[in-house]
Amino acid sequence: MVGIFTNKYTFIIYLLISLIIAINITKKLTKSYIIKNAIEPHRRKLILKISYFIYYTIFLFSLPITLGINLEEVAVFASSVLAVLGVGFFAQWSILSNLTASIILFFYHPMRIGDTIRIIDKDYDLTGKIKNITGFYVLLHVSEGNRDITIPNTVILYKGIELIKEEK
Repeated sequence: MVGIFTNKYTFIIYLLISLIIAINITKKLTKSYIIKNAIEPHRRKLILKISYFIYYTIFLFSLPITLGINLEEVAVFASSVLAVLGVGFFAQWSILSNLTASIILFFYHPMRIGDTIRIIDKDYDLTGKIKNITGFYVLLHVSEGNRDITIPNTVILYKGIELIKEEK
């Protein structure tokens, strides 16, 4: 270790402190962004989970290097993990496409929890109120039959969606 870090343990402590500070800053920025742009709290949780995942990943890859493990060994381990994840996602292509669709829906689609939508499709025509939007599906409450239906995010992304405005 060079500079103010006299040993690897002080560097680990600085890493932990940096992680805690980054998490707190992200929480505050996300909260102010949510309030400013009137975004649902559920989406705030999703932003925080993604941010935490990125922070923890950086921390977990910095830790072995700090402890003196060879950078090449860490790179081999990381590439092995990514290869296994890639094979797993390729085997479950629908999972990957649903996650990608959820990110696109999150940032670019005008539908929100509580909105009434109609899925325009020749095979099935559904109209209902959105109860929840997750990383893999949208939970739709259909009033006819009083039932809840989960619709994969890819269906929402690829099919025509009509937002039905409720008259006041």
